[in-house]
Amino acid sequence: MGAPGSNAEAESQQAQARPEKRSVELTVNGERREFQIAPSVTLLDALREHLELTGTKKGCDHGQCGSCTVLVGGRRVLACLILAISEHQGEPIETIEGLARDDGVHPLQAAFVAHDALQCGYCTPGQIMSAIGLLREGRPADDDAIREGMAGNICRCGAYEGIVAAIRSISAGGVE
Repeated sequence: MGAPGSNAEAESQQAQARPEKRSVELTVNGERREFQIAPSVTLLDALREHLELTGTKKGCDHGQCGSCTVLVGGRRVLACLILAISEHQGEPIETIEGLARDDGVHPLQAAFVAHDALQCGYCTPGQIMSAIGLLREGRPADDDAIREGMAGNICRCGAYEGIVAAIRSISAGGVE
């Protein structure tokens, strides 16, 4: 071992401070993925940094904006608040990338475009995933129910009327 304060000692202390990586297996958009991560890695960071699924956005990183909304086991969750190695391991995870269809975009994505429900587009993946979850939970009865169901997703551009109109336009037909 080197003299106190040497590079070798500093490197040794840094290595000891780093958490040991663990194996995690996630099923994302129907595909089983296995990789190594530190226990403290959030689902959001695992998706973006380890699986290169960058459609899910990092907004506030505190669970307040909804930009990171994905579906886990069919339920809407904020990926920035859940550890990748968690009680949800083994449940299917759906991200915006998983919505693509052989014949084009998902009907809700098309409705967002048709109703001008996106402006800068940053929050759009989280808005769409939250809307899919909302529609799967049951048909919102009216615009107020849609607004209430989408309250956890912030759009800094203010495209709320378009978002409500897009969701309303397909709510009667259901969503897969």
